[in-house]
This record gives sequence, C-alpha cells and structure tokens, in this order.
Amino acid sequence: MRQWMVDPKVLCNKHLFGEHVEHHMFVGTINKGTKVDGYLKNNLLEPLSLKDRHDELAQEILMRGFNHKSDLPEIDYSHLTEIQMDIKINMISSGNDLISRCEKCRDRYIKEIKNDF
Repeated sequence: MRQWMVDPKVLCNKHLFGEHVEHHMFVGTINKGTKVDGYLKNNLLEPLSLKDRHDELAQEILMRGFNHKSDLPEIDYSHLTEIQMDIKINMISSGNDLISRCEKCRDRYIKEIKNDF
C-alpha cells in the first residue's frame, strides 16, 4: 500500500484506481489500530492527507468517466503519535519512483509537462 501524492492526472488508470483502493485499506488499517510505522518510515503514507487525497483521486476518477461511489469512512487517528501525524511524503522521490516503474504514468507525466507550457 502507498500514497503516490503526485498529480492524479499523471496516474495511469491502474495506479489511479490502485491508490484509491489503498486509501480505503489505509483507513481500515488505521481504524483497527494496526501499526503503520513501516509505511511511514518508508515514505509511503501521509496520514493527515488521506481524506483530501482520496477526494482528489475520486474527482479524477469521475473526470475520466468512471463511477465513484465509495466515500471514505471517518478516520480514528487516536493511536498515532503527533510525529506520525505530521509525516509528509517526499513527492519528488515518489514521482520519480512512479515514472521509473510505469511507462503509462511516465507518458502521462510528459504529456502534462507539455500542457503546462
């Protein structure tokens, strides 16, 4: 499980839907009180962004003409420390990792850069 935290427009459908599902999995894991230390340590989870990021992904899903009917449940952060809550994903590192793994995401990234100019 991971949050890529790159612009959702860059994500291929596989990674867009994958990250969306993983948000639901992260919330379920956190709400059960399961430790997420490894995800935090490895730059894979940014707890306080879960709701907003899910909503960004859902918006992109809708923009691509797909359905989205899975609201994110409330998140019980009570067992996370303040330090864990404040962790931020390094978006540059995450983006580089993504485009090195996925040719479709890399192509979408290049297209987005060209659209910005």
